[in-house]
Amino acid sequence: MVATMSSKTILCFGDSNTWGFIPGSDCDRYAPEVRWPGVMQAELGEGFTIIEEAQNGRTTVWEDPMEPAISKCGMKHLPVVLESQKPLDLVIVMLGTNDLKSHFNNSATSIAQGVITLVDHVLESDAGPEKNPPKVLLICPAAVSDGNCPFWHLFDKAPERSREMPAAYAEMAEDRGVPFLDAGQFATCPEPDCIHLDETGHSALGKAVAEKVKSLGV
Repeated sequence: MVATMSSKTILCFGDSNTWGFIPGSDCDRYAPEVRWPGVMQAELGEGFTIIEEAQNGRTTVWEDPMEPAISKCGMKHLPVVLESQKPLDLVIVMLGTNDLKSHFNNSATSIAQGVITLVDHVLESDAGPEKNPPKVLLICPAAVSDGNCPFWHLFDKAPERSREMPAAYAEMAEDRGVPFLDAGQFATCPEPDCIHLDETGHSALGKAVAEKVKSLGV
């Protein structure tokens, strides 16, 4: 959709669950209308331009030593995206699942601190209309499900810690005065791979985010 002078532009900054990774696949991707940003677009209707900026394996603020060829660090990419896509009325940030990988050994609190670093950067930027900061919506990813997660034991300790993340994210969002949504209230990451939303989850999350956006008066 091409933006018009009256369009509101929303950036979705996320990882594979924003990219649309099909659970259990060999990195296959859901169609645009199935992914939650596409569902949100359909719910919001005309007058909104949705920009998907998603990368498989993206973290909040850490470079992944197991992914040396391509940077997965959200903090490295975010400033470039804000500059290239401005002006933005709203930035939606949903990251943190990849920060749960075992080699990072992160707590829910440290992951929340990582994601709020991204939020702070948006709030300190000139990427919004008239060089003001955009609004921000912080979304905590759905919890990693118990079960057989096939990613080489990278997420063996993730389910329990992921269930602690919504409270940590909510605390950070309240401190910064930004709206918050817990994706786990609307979607789950069932088997076959335990970390990715299925089609039902994308639909439910997209509709929930659309309602939240409407309530913000973007």
